[in-house]
Amino acid sequence: MNYSNSNSTVLKDIILLIVRVFIGFAMLSHGFPKLQTLLEGGKIEFFDFLGLGPQITLILTVFSEFVCSILLILGLFTRVALGFLVFTMIIAGFVVLSAEPFAKQELSFIYLSVYLLLIVFGAGKISVDYMIEKRKRANDW
Repeated sequence: MNYSNSNSTVLKDIILLIVRVFIGFAMLSHGFPKLQTLLEGGKIEFFDFLGLGPQITLILTVFSEFVCSILLILGLFTRVALGFLVFTMIIAGFVVLSAEPFAKQELSFIYLSVYLLLIVFGAGKISVDYMIEKRKRANDW
């Protein structure tokens, strides 16, 4: 048995968990205020993406930044949740903030970069996705 390989696999899964939890909670800090705005029920002033209207755009953003961040933290439907988050960060960085200086766009690009890495590496073994997959494989026998 190659112990260094098993140690690196465990370390990789721990790092993926830490990154998922950290980036998920960090994005929740952006999504929660938007959720509060949505729940207040007042006049919504928000970016109108593709003419959908500010309320629909806000609902979609809350779904992405709040709901998908919770899914990311849990490691549940991880790549689907990341797809929504990647799309949201592309729109934020390249459309909503396109006229702003790079310093204003930078955060959305950092989130985008981390999300793309997580899409490539997946949620890791410390995730609900892994538990579901493991159970499916066990039931296939």
